[in-house]
Amino acid sequence: MDYEFIKVEAKAGVTTIALNRPEVMNAINSTMHHELQAAFDAFAADPAQLICVVTGIGQKAFCAGSDLKAAVAGDIPTYPKNGYAGFIERFDLFKPVIAAVNGVCLGGGFEFALACDIIIASDNASFGLPEPRVGVIALAGGIHRIVRQIGMKRAMGLLLTSERVTAQQGFDLGFVNEVVAQSELQAAVDRYCRRILINSPVAIRTTKEVAMRGLDEPDLATAIRNQADYPGFRTMLASEDIKEGPKAFAEKRTPVWRGR
Repeated sequence: MDYEFIKVEAKAGVTTIALNRPEVMNAINSTMHHELQAAFDAFAADPAQLICVVTGIGQKAFCAGSDLKAAVAGDIPTYPKNGYAGFIERFDLFKPVIAAVNGVCLGGGFEFALACDIIIASDNASFGLPEPRVGVIALAGGIHRIVRQIGMKRAMGLLLTSERVTAQQGFDLGFVNEVVAQSELQAAVDRYCRRILINSPVAIRTTKEVAMRGLDEPDLATAIRNQADYPGFRTMLASEDIKEGPKAFAEKRTPVWRGR
């Protein structure tokens, strides 16, 4: 599929989706929302693609959020089926998604990154939810995700001041996994991908599903009790990978994962 505002590359099991409006710090307009929906739909449906990396074209920004100038000019965004960026309400995608954050990551861009499983940030990155400064709030999941990911008091400090934090502060707060030099961002992303890809794709998807669904359970005991009933858990038990792993271990060889 040809896209106007994003670039998509699929290589060796990793799909990279790059936001491609560097002249406006990769701000998201209406068309871009729907392009992202299509790109994530394609990734989710392709059994050969195991990891998605989201990043921004250029050195200044991952994404500055919604394109407010375009909205004022009449381009009022209509969100696709899975919400903002075709992603923030995609609760059935259990393949890993990594945000490679290079530069500004604000508003909807930060909400987009928070919806990813891993955030790797260059040392020039900055994060914030400044929506109240223009009279709105972070409705694309940012409020709910930041509270869950770093705790109420630290989250409220960010939300109520609308201030930016650096990549290192994001790491200290707990929503950034790793901070690297700007020149090392791609290498760090590649390293994470390699480490994920040595594992069974079925086991990785099941791990994410159990973690995410478990958060919806009322308590730890219920989460442990119910995990065997999750669809991914049952799929794993019937998979080829669950047989291949122990067999390869016994034969002292590298597993050949089928991903099914």
